[in-house]
Amino acid sequence: MQALALLALCSFVAALVYTPLCRDLFHRWGIYDRPDAVRKIHLGPVPRVGGVVFILSITTTYALTFVFKKLGPPVDAHQVALAWRIIPGAAVVFVTGILDDLFSLQAWQKLVGQLIGAGCAYWTGLRVAGLAGYSAEHWLSVPLTLLWLVLCTNAFNLIDGVDGLATGLGLFATLTMVIAGLFQNNVPLLAVTLPVAGFLLGFLLYNFNPATVFLGDSGSLLLGFTLGCFGVIWSQKSATLLGMVAPGMAMFVPILDVGLSVLRRLLRQQPVFRADRGHIHHRLLDQGLTPRRAVVLLYGACLVGAILSITQLVAAKQFGGLIVLVFCAAAWVGVQHLGYVEFSLATRMLLGGSFQRMLASQLQLRKFEEELIATTGVEECYRLLAETCRKFGFAGFVIDFRGQTLRKTFLEQDVEVCWIVRIPLAGTGYLNLIRPFNSSEQVAVVPFVQMLRDILPEKLQNFAVVDLPERVLAQFVN
Repeated sequence: MQALALLALCSFVAALVYTPLCRDLFHRWGIYDRPDAVRKIHLGPVPRVGGVVFILSITTTYALTFVFKKLGPPVDAHQVALAWRIIPGAAVVFVTGILDDLFSLQAWQKLVGQLIGAGCAYWTGLRVAGLAGYSAEHWLSVPLTLLWLVLCTNAFNLIDGVDGLATGLGLFATLTMVIAGLFQNNVPLLAVTLPVAGFLLGFLLYNFNPATVFLGDSGSLLLGFTLGCFGVIWSQKSATLLGMVAPGMAMFVPILDVGLSVLRRLLRQQPVFRADRGHIHHRLLDQGLTPRRAVVLLYGACLVGAILSITQLVAAKQFGGLIVLVFCAAAWVGVQHLGYVEFSLATRMLLGGSFQRMLASQLQLRKFEEELIATTGVEECYRLLAETCRKFGFAGFVIDFRGQTLRKTFLEQDVEVCWIVRIPLAGTGYLNLIRPFNSSEQVAVVPFVQMLRDILPEKLQNFAVVDLPERVLAQFVN
């Protein structure tokens, strides 16, 4: 155990030494992260050296294990064996991050690199073996492992938007895993987490606000990938029925942020991989918090997740389900306080019945489209139009076609309290739809109008208004 603690100390000292050296070197080479006054709010260009310092610190630390082995106390090979399994995938992710720092890769290129790295980890034996207490079949273990590792990798990359945030959250998550390793007597987990904890602590001294160095994509991607691998190692020896839930709690702030980002962009119909200024830390800054206070607040949230994670580990049999419910409730309350308009509107739609009404409206539109296409006569077409307009809450309509005007009124309304939309009918007339401003009927007006514009003119081309029976004309002509 002393040898393991010495690994953490060596990594800490290595980070203290390598960080300023790499910072000055990157200054000389001009490799900076420049502010843009939108998402990147730092005052001046800052070197992105985190990935390089990470690699140098961990490599130096493990290289010293061979010296310790000769000088004593020894570090057994099995204690660091899992570190070798992480190396192939971590190397791929690190190279992907470096290339992004230097040349700004496209989102799909970064994703390919992450998937290759996750695939390497699976190939070396780091696999998600189950979910929520259920063992996963071999074919299911592959997507679960890839999804988990890519999720963690992107989570720390996206959360790295304020000085010291990703590094500090990574430190809290790593220390949580260290504590879990002590409880479980999981020496392999301790052997890989302690050096990373030492690096993060040393690097945080330079990365905390005001930062003189940044993790960069090489550092944040590598950190997320590494912690994802640690979570898999943790879960493989976990006695809890909840498996990957405990590691997820330890890293819940970055994971929650990436989940919210994807959901926000889907609700807004924006590209999922497009960067924006809607992350958790941005919301806190927009609410008036200083960068330092925002970071400390998120540190506190991460600490709560860490405590619940360890509590769930210790008392899973008695209170595991309750702890997860408390955790989910706390996360939900936190998200509500962030003030995301997308989620509040979506919640109102789901709980207030708007979603069901919109769905019903879309189904009615689809039915109307099918029936309109199927009409075979002018009388049938006009009756269907009248019935649908009345059902959708229109006050009436006026149709002018081939020189004859037909009008149908369902509600007597003053023109001043109505709005009118005109649909041209292939140059031979028009259709005016009249609708009260205060109509309570739910209808997707734009799709309805577009549907009429696309289908009705072609239908009416084969009909002549004068062919309408007298009994029908009497219902329409004023």
